Amino acid sequence: MNVAVRGGSDDDAAALAVCGATVVDETADPAVVVAVGDEAIRSAAVEPPAAPLLPVTAAGGRHLVARDSLDAAVAAVAAGDHRVTAHPILGVHADGDVVTRGLRDVTLVTDAPASISEYALAVGDERLGSVRADGVALATPLGSDGYAAAAGGPVLEAGAGVALVPISPFSTAAETRVVDPDGTVTVSVEREGAVALVVDGGHRGVVDRGSAVRIDRAGSLDVVAPTRTENF
Repeated sequence: MNVAVRGGSDDDAAALAVCGATVVDETADPAVVVAVGDEAIRSAAVEPPAAPLLPVTAAGGRHLVARDSLDAAVAAVAAGDHRVTAHPILGVHADGDVVTRGLRDVTLVTDAPASISEYALAVGDERLGSVRADGVALATPLGSDGYAAAAGGPVLEAGAGVALVPISPFSTAAETRVVDPDGTVTVSVEREGAVALVVDGGHRGVVDRGSAVRIDRAGSLDVVAPTRTENF
């Protein structure tokens, strides 16, 4: 099986050779594109590959392969023991300007330690109310077992929607929601104090009081998951 690789090291290329894969350029019509590491996975949101993506991180996850299981995962894909599912690519806009795209999560969180802000939340034309919290995370299924899960959000299956999760809310009644991935989510900052905008783990600027971040579906990415090497 021909595979292309984004990121990684010589050790990863060796692991692919062990399982019989041939590493080719992305222009050579590979069956799968293996993205090793957070930076390589982030690149798929901005430059989606034509072939399905096999995302690999050190620890793995619900939809991610652990790095030490890479050879077994690629062997499973080559043998047909896999599934391919579509995952949303999120477009991120701040005050009407395009900031970037994300594949795993978009987070607004206070820049200063031990501080709290207030966020107004809306999905489409429906206002969901406000929440006082350290921040708010919006996670796709691919990123739902990361920062959002640590904040109490659900781990989502592909196609289940996107999770909208308050981070350390002031009120114990604050709700976590799963919303339509095709809808537009707007998060507005309603309190003084610097709030950082973080997309897929990368700092993308500061959002001031009165400013809004709009997140919508900018596209889809096919992700391949080996059925015998999943990390639950």
